[in-house]
Amino acid sequence: MTNIPFNDTSYERFLNENKLMGSKCAQCGAVYAPPRPVCIKCHSGSMEWLEMSGKGKLSAFTCIAVGPPAMCNEGYDRNNPYCSGVVELDEGARVVARINGMNTKIPESINIGTLLKVAFLRRDEGDRVETILAFEPL
Repeated sequence: MTNIPFNDTSYERFLNENKLMGSKCAQCGAVYAPPRPVCIKCHSGSMEWLEMSGKGKLSAFTCIAVGPPAMCNEGYDRNNPYCSGVVELDEGARVVARINGMNTKIPESINIGTLLKVAFLRRDEGDRVETILAFEPL
């Protein structure tokens, strides 16, 4: 895995394999998801791939009632909003993802700190299948 570049294409390939991958700095130990080729803390280029556990907690969220066409095609609208949030992974990195299994019609019922686990969602894009990173309550 050492010759796989730290870029969006590699990250998406791992998502398609149901793996949430990040990078870890060999110099200072900082962890990033999605992966970065250079550490923003110590500026080292000595990065290693790290498979994340897929567990974390909700640290921020928003409920979206007017979304992009792909979300509207999935049935999300003003009467059925979806949730997008920031998940602080157990490894320390933070990742933005879709949050499923929450009552988005009553956003005040969604609690910061809720324990979450990764979910890999599939969306057909013509002849291509796209994997969407999502989380749901444990």
